[in-house]
Amino acid sequence: MPTPAETNSLPKTAVTAPAGPKAVDKETTAGILFGFGAYGLWGLLPLYFFALMPASAVEIVANRVVWSLLFCILLITVTRSWRALAAAFHDRSVFGTLAIAAALIAVNWLTYTYGVTTGQAVEAALGYFINPLVSVLLGVFVLKEKLRPLQWAAVGIGFVAVGVLTVSYGKLPWIALTLAVSFGLYGFVKKRVGPKVDAVTSLSVETIVLAPIAAATMVFLGISGSATLATQGPGHFWLLVASGVITAVPLLFFGASARRLPMTTIGLLQYVAPLLQFIVALVVFQEAMTASRWIGFGVVWLALLVLTVDMLRMAGKNSMARKLARSA
Repeated sequence: MPTPAETNSLPKTAVTAPAGPKAVDKETTAGILFGFGAYGLWGLLPLYFFALMPASAVEIVANRVVWSLLFCILLITVTRSWRALAAAFHDRSVFGTLAIAAALIAVNWLTYTYGVTTGQAVEAALGYFINPLVSVLLGVFVLKEKLRPLQWAAVGIGFVAVGVLTVSYGKLPWIALTLAVSFGLYGFVKKRVGPKVDAVTSLSVETIVLAPIAAATMVFLGISGSATLATQGPGHFWLLVASGVITAVPLLFFGASARRLPMTTIGLLQYVAPLLQFIVALVVFQEAMTASRWIGFGVVWLALLVLTVDMLRMAGKNSMARKLARSA
């Protein structure tokens, strides 16, 4: 692409050539590819956790945090973001918010890893399916937003789905609900601090907050003889060490996608992860799905369909309003 100075020196016909739309299309395509990369990697994460067995959920998450810290230090060094990191620590509101985010994502990671490693990957996938409904409820109770009729319908259908699945499982699907609530709150907290810090700095602060607890956990597991890091061969060792990269890469992909795509598109892409998780649970792990559970999941998908229709309608109305404003 030409520099501003080069653009100014071009003839008017060259300036008005249809290069703009092509550039926009290229950015959109890149955003979609990054989005599929992020949600695709998150969707296949159960396979990685399965490969790490017999490591427990606690050990996997502890290693994930510690090795992510080393990867974050490398990223901060390469991007020369040490000043931004220091500024985040000196700003009490930013650091406090990111510390809360760190606690929420730790709960989310522990719950999800526990679900996958104990044969409950289907319920874990359910948590991310109902997460959009939780985000809508957070808007009502925390931000005091008014829901549109279709949003109310989606939330109502979601409650019915939880009821059906509670009967099916014989208990409240606490893994799914914990995942949905913790990730919904995590997203809400991150949005509040989003404009003040970039993705790498944010991830680094959260990791630094959790690292002392994670390191202490690894030491405790080692002393008690419960750690598998150094007892299952070199392949297992390097798989655990790779958790730092496996954690950070989809987050970076997501950040690159979010900068290029409207929220409507991001909202549609987010269904890729739980769909892949659900397929992996059925096809690879061969978890059982009774008729009542299929009904429960069907009701959840109906709620998501209603929510998606509302989202697309609002996106269309907003787009039309912007076009009318420009033409006025």
